[in-house]
Amino acid sequence: MEWTRHLLVVPILLPLVTGALLLLIDESRHTLKALVSLASTALLLVASVMLMCMANSVPGASDIVSLSYAVASWPAPFAIVLVLDRLAALMLVLAAVIGFASLVYSLARWHRAGPHFHSLFQFLLMGLAGAFLTGDLFNLFVFFEVTLAASYGLLLHGSGAFRVRSGLHYIAINLAASLLFLIGVSLIYGVAGTLNMADLAVRLHAVPAEDRMLLQAGAAILGIAFLVKAGMWPLCFWLPSAYMAAAAPVSAIFVVLTKVGVYVLLRLSLLLFGSEAGELTGFGGTVMLWGGMATVAFATSGVLASQAMGRLAGYSVLVSSGTLLAAVGMGDAAVVSGGLFYLVSSTLTTAAFFMLVELVERAREPGADLLAVTREAYGEDGGEDEERDDEEVGVVMPGALAILGVCFGCVALLLAGLPPLSGFVAKFAMLTGMLNLDGLGTPAGIPPRTWLLVALVILSGLAALLAMMRSGIGTFWAPLEAVVPRVLVVEIAPVVGLLALCLFLTVKGGAMIEYTEAAALSLHDPSSYIQGVLGPEQAKAVAR
Repeated sequence: MEWTRHLLVVPILLPLVTGALLLLIDESRHTLKALVSLASTALLLVASVMLMCMANSVPGASDIVSLSYAVASWPAPFAIVLVLDRLAALMLVLAAVIGFASLVYSLARWHRAGPHFHSLFQFLLMGLAGAFLTGDLFNLFVFFEVTLAASYGLLLHGSGAFRVRSGLHYIAINLAASLLFLIGVSLIYGVAGTLNMADLAVRLHAVPAEDRMLLQAGAAILGIAFLVKAGMWPLCFWLPSAYMAAAAPVSAIFVVLTKVGVYVLLRLSLLLFGSEAGELTGFGGTVMLWGGMATVAFATSGVLASQAMGRLAGYSVLVSSGTLLAAVGMGDAAVVSGGLFYLVSSTLTTAAFFMLVELVERAREPGADLLAVTREAYGEDGGEDEERDDEEVGVVMPGALAILGVCFGCVALLLAGLPPLSGFVAKFAMLTGMLNLDGLGTPAGIPPRTWLLVALVILSGLAALLAMMRSGIGTFWAPLEAVVPRVLVVEIAPVVGLLALCLFLTVKGGAMIEYTEAAALSLHDPSSYIQGVLGPEQAKAVAR
């Protein structure tokens, strides 16, 4: 039906209108603002699922045509164009799911900790939706800035010296990334004369040889801006502290922000520098591959060195980003397919982990991490008191602590990539694609860099398992002092819900793999995207 095309603007307009409306409601009316924000986010989730069904309505991957929406009915490439395909729909649903879970979690206390929380949250969702749906680089910059502006306020939400210090670092680094973004876009426009992504893919073939170096410089600067957001080493030192300092629901939604960088790099690298780009084919792929592997190595060492759970969660985000960047850099459809599965699973897991960290920390006395290290170093293990404790037969574990322990164990399995949850399925699919590149069936035909990436992915999972076991033992099995945390249903429900979605991905792994395979194949066939925006004639021109 024709009206369904207008659904493409709903994920942008709905949070925009809601955020503006919430600014008009007095800050003292917390309940009313929370209900309006929650209802809007629920509608956003419904609209995103409907768009995902629309994007997946074409059964054959080779017949995929992107659905575009030209604002004010201006013709492309002059119009503000929104484009829907399987990748954009997947990212929309992921952002809406985590946004809804984070908002529910915040209703316990965080939404009252500072002014305009719900408006900032809605503007953040608007920026994310626009970044995933936009079809041109200028509006990508606009939505990118909207997202960053909202994230500045959310990161500082709740005050505190550590939060303010980390927030100022976050703001300074992201402002620098925005400047690089603007410079890169300006160089590309100066060379190609357009910022529409589909039109840019067509015009790249006509760029004179003497201007290609300037085009590559613009693309490289633009790529650095998104590598900062994705957290590639050595541009990632700000991320663990910033995500650790933020409030728990804010850290959870911030996990999606790192995936914006990965999404844009994946989209542009295959659309502009895919197999039809001639001399520009594969531009930047080597940097993403080796940079991603360096990020995984750095983040793995950070995971092992982290004593605080919040910092462990921050380095887990970097492990996910590095793995995805390396998968994008390999440029193979099978690897990208597994990477998209891993993107969904790891994002849900780390978002749940950030919310779980706050609840688990309530069961620990202040400074428990430092005391645990001191006890391990100097062997202060309790002496006779421990011997008397060993004589007790059975210890009753309170219900709240038991639920937190089960959730913590599920997060550990997901981060490590162990069966039976979706983390194992995602890593297995990704590693299968890596070890079967170009149909090579023998180990001798696999490049050494691929073996290195496989080893890093496996070792990062082992490091996550060791770090989670160490934290879990110190918290649930042998704490310095047993504390029963007070956990509200509205806080534990989002964590359980996100982990349940990971279980659902495991059960429906076959259907998810089919979806990601179709998305990866369409990404490696830019003509389908171009046809959806500019028409079939332009698609034939780029596919020649």
